[in-house]
Amino acid sequence: MEIFIYLGIGAIAGTFAGLLGVGGGIIVVPALISLFEHQGMDQAVIMHVALGTSLATIVVTSLSSIRAHQQRGAILWPVFRLIAPGIVVGAFAGAFIAKQIAGDMLKIIFGIFLIIVAIQMMVGATPKPHRQLPGSSGMFMGGSLIGSLASMMGVGGGTMSVPFLTWCNVTIHQA
Repeated sequence: MEIFIYLGIGAIAGTFAGLLGVGGGIIVVPALISLFEHQGMDQAVIMHVALGTSLATIVVTSLSSIRAHQQRGAILWPVFRLIAPGIVVGAFAGAFIAKQIAGDMLKIIFGIFLIIVAIQMMVGATPKPHRQLPGSSGMFMGGSLIGSLASMMGVGGGTMSVPFLTWCNVTIHQA
């Protein structure tokens, strides 16, 4: 029976991600927390396991998204090569930081993150493109921040990298 619950969570997350343009982690993490609590998992690790599980699912969905976007020629590989190292370093740093934070505090931080995302969606807050991409060190720093926040929240980096790249005059389809 549990397999159907997990499949349902994935289907719901995928549907809402497609409809609302939000990352599936925003749906997956709270759903997993609820399910893990129902299953009697230790409260001390629930949030960490939910974040890690969400990130693992993002790997699979990201690979299929990369393929689809590549077929449309919508990936700017030179930009990827500049931002990816920072995202990787940031993801490790964010995971290390998350490991140091108690599960209850991570829940609060995740809740604040959700509120910020909800407010951004309600007011339609998207950065107006008015600048160019920064140099390699700026892309590394931006990627590091994106990677660390994404790994701490159990969401894909697109939640932050797309607004960052559009702010830097990258078209939405390529961001």
